[in-house]
Amino acid sequence: MAATEAEIEALELRFMRAWVAGDAKELKKLLARDFMAMVGTMPPQLLDRPSFLAGAERGFSCTKFNYREVFVRRHGKTAWFVGGAELELGLGLKGWSGPFLVTALWRKGTIGGWKLAERSLARLDPTETLAASVAKLQLWK
Repeated sequence: MAATEAEIEALELRFMRAWVAGDAKELKKLLARDFMAMVGTMPPQLLDRPSFLAGAERGFSCTKFNYREVFVRRHGKTAWFVGGAELELGLGLKGWSGPFLVTALWRKGTIGGWKLAERSLARLDPTETLAASVAKLQLWK
């Protein structure tokens, strides 16, 4: 299990570095053919693989990222990645930065290894009061 976690974390870093570099060729290698991204706007928006790749080349940029807490759980031939991150995103002339929740579903194929199948980006509530309340619900503490 630890090997899968490390592999997915490395793939996440590779994906984010490619996005920062604007390297559409590298992004294309990492994305599954049926990739979908959910962008946490109001209302939420979906981007399929061709739309995400074109957007990455035409102004939907990530200029900076820093993952904080990350979790990986494997489920058969898929792995679920969840990470808290500080992101600086650009959408044309508009900036969008701050704390985000990044989720990703990685799927392992027989050819090509792990591919990113699903991704979501959502801004996090900057206050810690709600997080503390939710933490009190955790029965394992």
